[in-house]
Amino acid sequence: MADAQDDYPAHLETYTSFNKLVTFTLLWIVLLLVSMALGLVGHMSIFAVLLGIGGTVALLVAFAVLG
Repeated sequence: MADAQDDYPAHLETYTSFNKLVTFTLLWIVLLLVSMALGLVGHMSIFAVLLGIGGTVALLVAFAVLG
């Protein structure tokens, strides 16, 4: 029973890290789909490229700073 108490902080840290990874992945997939829709359907390819690159950098910076 004592081992279960000792493992709880490690499990909580792993769960939190996995939750952040899943959140980042879902947000990046939505950003990718929006950029593709703007470029292919909306015929706004320059804006789609800028949004895709800028959004990816913003996501990486946000998750690095806030994580």
